[in-house]
Amino acid sequence: QVQLVESGGGLVEAGGSLRLSCAASGRSFSTDDMGWFRQAPGKEREFVARINWNENSYYTDSVKGRFTISRDNAKSAVYLQMSRLEPEDTAVYFCAARTRWASTWSYWGQGTQVTVSS
Repeated sequence: QVQLVESGGGLVEAGGSLRLSCAASGRSFSTDDMGWFRQAPGKEREFVARINWNENSYYTDSVKGRFTISRDNAKSAVYLQMSRLEPEDTAVYFCAARTRWASTWSYWGQGTQVTVSS
């Protein structure tokens, strides 16, 4: 059974940092793209960052320079280091995976809540 399990969310003051983790199991994801998405109350789920199978990374404009995505294939894990957090970053953060060259994300975690207080 394929599973993605996020952890590391919580409540933090504006300007603070959090590190989200996503543990993958059930199959190898070492050749897959891994990503982070988020959904704020009353809003659509949006792309945050992804790291491809070849370690290339991409970010949505609002988090560039503040967030860093990384992966550890030996641990079947992907991380999102979030710094200089803003109240607008408050959302449920989801980990996702897709096979190389695919256009859709096939696997999703249940999400972890990040709340940034002003």
